[in-house]
Parts: sequence; C-alpha cells; structure tokens
Amino acid sequence: MEPMMRAQEEEKEEEEGHYRSPPWLIPMLRANYFVPCSIHAGSNKSECNMFCLDCTSDAFCSYCLVNHKNHRVLQIRRSSYHNVVRVNEIQKYIDISCVQTYIINSARIVFLNERPQPRIGKGVTNTCEICFRSLLDSYRFCSLGCKLGGMKRGNQSLTFSFKGKHEREYLGGSESDEATTPTKIRKTCAFNRLMSGLLICTTVKSDYFSGDQRCTSSGDESGFNLSPGTPPIYNHRNSSRRKGVPHRAPF
Repeated sequence: MEPMMRAQEEEKEEEEGHYRSPPWLIPMLRANYFVPCSIHAGSNKSECNMFCLDCTSDAFCSYCLVNHKNHRVLQIRRSSYHNVVRVNEIQKYIDISCVQTYIINSARIVFLNERPQPRIGKGVTNTCEICFRSLLDSYRFCSLGCKLGGMKRGNQSLTFSFKGKHEREYLGGSESDEATTPTKIRKTCAFNRLMSGLLICTTVKSDYFSGDQRCTSSGDESGFNLSPGTPPIYNHRNSSRRKGVPHRAPF
C-alpha cells in the first residue's frame, strides 16, 4: 500500500506543479538527453539534445528537426555533466526569477535539475532551498527543478508565469538579455550632449554665413553670442594702386 500511496502523492504533486507551470516543463526536466538517436544512430552528431515544447515528447537529435517545423524547440547543453539551457532561449517562455544563472563559454545558462552539494564550504551564507547548494545572496534556487520543488511545497509567491512587463515576452515578444544599466544610461546622456553640441555648432556656422552673429537656444530666451568678431574692412582699391617713381634725396 505504501508504494501506491507514494505514487498517488507524486501524481498529485505533479498536477499541482502543472497548474502553476507550463505543461512541457516537467517532461523537459525528466527527458533523457545525450543518448544516441534511435532513428539516426548511424549518423554523426546524432545525440539527442533537442526538446520540443509543443510535442512534449522525448528528446531528439538535430536530424529530427525537420519533423518539428514551426515548433518551439530548445537545445539542451551540458556543463560539468549536468544539463543546462541558455537563458536567452528559456526566458522567452517561462519566468526564471529566483534561479541562479551562470556564465559558461561567454553564454549565460541555467541548470535544469538539482545539483546536491555534498559539503558546504565555510563562509557560505545562502544555499538552495531544495538541494542546499551554495548560492549568491540574491537567489533561492540553483536550477529550474529546484524552483519547481519549491512550488510543490506550497510557496504561493513562486511561479513560472510572466507578470507585468514580462507578459509581452511570454506572448512571443522579443526580450533583451540585459536590462538597462547605469553605464548604458551614462553613455546615452553623453551621446545626447554630443549631438546637442553638434547641433549648436551647425546653427552658429549657418548664422555666420547668413550674416546673423547671434545664436539663441530654444531653452534660453536671452541667447548667447558664439560668432567670431567682425573682420576689419579692407580696401581693395588701395591694393591695386601702382607705386610711383622713387625720388632721390637731394645732396
């Protein structure tokens, strides 16, 4: 009876997890990756590292992509013998907040399943709520599977659904990998100041050639004079006069 009761509890947890997570998430986490494809076993690079979010079936190889045209397909990668997926691919479909991400080979990734840490190092102040792997202070889980485990525990604040500004991305909109940073804001302000300076210089130059020596900005009614001083008047008739015959001084 105990195995049957345990199976019923797991089925109930899965139903609750499906309620607050997309139906393809649990099959993707449980799929068997990096095994030879049963259809293209004789071909090179026929390992199963693809998962279709629309079919939610087993993993498949790159040769099987022709059977999933116009489907949402994720490529699963490996890091330290663990399955990972790139952040810029997975965050188009689910909210991965509270899950720590890592940068491997210049790409930000997130782990699929839990990675228990046998021994916690000294000075660790934050760990995963499920598998107790050491984390940065701003995260709660080390993988998508651990976040799903936190949801199964009844934490109502956790969800894989997008909220607010992320709703457009969940409906298929594009998303930048990085949010606006103070560095980008400073660069934008510097660029705007540079363009404003070029606009002022262009206006002054135009006014100078048109005879107007006063440049007034749109935000200042008094304006300011940036034109150079008026050059002296030069008489061209005097320059064309020929010199007379020199006279010798008397003895």
